[in-house]
Amino acid sequence: MVNDSVGDALIRIKNGYLATKVEVGIPYSRLVYDICELLAKEGYIQSVKKGEKDILVQLKYISHKPVLTEVKRVSKPGLRIYKGTKKLYKVLNGYGIAIVSTPKGLMTDKDARKAGLGGEVMAEVW
Repeated sequence: MVNDSVGDALIRIKNGYLATKVEVGIPYSRLVYDICELLAKEGYIQSVKKGEKDILVQLKYISHKPVLTEVKRVSKPGLRIYKGTKKLYKVLNGYGIAIVSTPKGLMTDKDARKAGLGGEVMAEVW
């Protein structure tokens, strides 16, 4: 049993890219599924399919190079990190995204700033 399902899912995706896999299986959780859908919407993964007990993530490559190069878990189960709207920072000067859990649901740092919302900074992706 994994304590940090979000961190586990992000690392599985990153390791799948490092091993040049086509797809990766992740144990199902609603939060993890929403994060994968957000990554698909932002273009970091090809697609997401929900199975009975798992999530299948199709990885995306451009000319044999992975689209996602690095993942950093910011808010961990032992230390939660919350930021207000004005304190949300740009990841790599806008080249990456921060996944923020807001009262209106999961969104990128850019969308959260636009909506005037703060929340828990789950991870950074670039």
